[in-house]
Amino acid sequence: MLKAIILIGGPQKGTRFRPLSFEVPKPLFPVAGVPMLQHHIEACAQVPDMKEIILIGFYQPNDELNRFISCAQQEFKIPIRYLQEFTALGTGGGIYHFRDQILSGGPGAFFLMNADVCSEFPLQEMLRFHRQHGEGHCGVLLGTTANRTQSLNYGCIVENHETNEMLHFVEKPSTFVSDIINCGIYLFTPEIFGHIGKVFQRNQQERIQEELTNGKQMPEVIRLEQDIFTTLAGQKKLFVYKTQHFWSQIKSAGSAIYASRLYLKQYHQTHPERLATNQDRTPKIIGDVYIHPTANIDPSAVLGPNVSIGKGVTIGGGVRVRESIILHGAVLQDHCCVLNSIVGWDSTVGKWARVEGTPSDPNPNDPYAKIDSETLFRDGGLTPSITILGCNVNIPSEVIIRNSIVLPHKDLNRSFKNQIIL
Repeated sequence: MLKAIILIGGPQKGTRFRPLSFEVPKPLFPVAGVPMLQHHIEACAQVPDMKEIILIGFYQPNDELNRFISCAQQEFKIPIRYLQEFTALGTGGGIYHFRDQILSGGPGAFFLMNADVCSEFPLQEMLRFHRQHGEGHCGVLLGTTANRTQSLNYGCIVENHETNEMLHFVEKPSTFVSDIINCGIYLFTPEIFGHIGKVFQRNQQERIQEELTNGKQMPEVIRLEQDIFTTLAGQKKLFVYKTQHFWSQIKSAGSAIYASRLYLKQYHQTHPERLATNQDRTPKIIGDVYIHPTANIDPSAVLGPNVSIGKGVTIGGGVRVRESIILHGAVLQDHCCVLNSIVGWDSTVGKWARVEGTPSDPNPNDPYAKIDSETLFRDGGLTPSITILGCNVNIPSEVIIRNSIVLPHKDLNRSFKNQIIL
């Protein structure tokens, strides 16, 4: 018997995903036409003997989340429930806090994954790898290869090339350690809770000491990466399964467009019915495009590559959309052009307007390049990146919005470039 745990986090200050996370929790943001979290759940539901999927986070339960869970349970025929942390407890603290719920029913192992990654999720391959390595270990980490420079932005794994045992782990090292990076997808046995428990007991003693000495309360955070993996490395307790398939983080809105491209490409094998095709009296399709069945699109529009059109979107004649996500209820009026952008819920782009961003894709000439975790500002100015329109934004006719972030409910009256419009 198996279970799956998905860490969905919670509302964060200064997140690089705003202004989109104002409207929906980030894990429910649509990527390639479906909520980000649905890709994880679908992969988990396909694993034989999977009994339950548990979401852990510190979002307040809301209608949007409850509706998603209810629909996902019906679609994938598997129990799904949400457990709310009282505060952010870290990647290890959350599962330790709810260990009784996770271990109820006696699962032999459980998957743990972060919600903000996109991947082919080779869960069944990880399970086979886990069983091949016998009973002595307590976990398998999914790893992938990055280039030397970008590896410093991730957790780095040193492995025994013959046995795949993890010998050393460093989270975001200051100098090069290894080109194998942690993907944030794990398979653990219940034994892992014993190791987390030791860290919890030690932290409790330190918290009591700190409170007595300085009167300060230390946060109850346990991080798998820094607190558990670094300790267990080299003890024949953790192994690394390396994937050659696609993997990327979804930390910023720009990385959501890149993730959408990866998933749309995967649809050729998994969901060909979701990809639009060229037919009579339909818009011209270039490359991989998802169109929601309720969208109303003029046949003279040209869409693609890497375009996702949401529910109830209206697109007028002569419109060009490329490398973009158009969200629920948006209106793109005649002859407007949208490139490398996210158009928010119920927003309107006027006639002959141009909304354009700068792609933040990995280097196409480097097979191991990952998308950079872009900073919002660089050299005193806004970093050129994709353009984001929050919900209910109105762009007038015949203006250009380039490399800008527009917060929700704004009526613009002129062109903007490299600005955050509050």
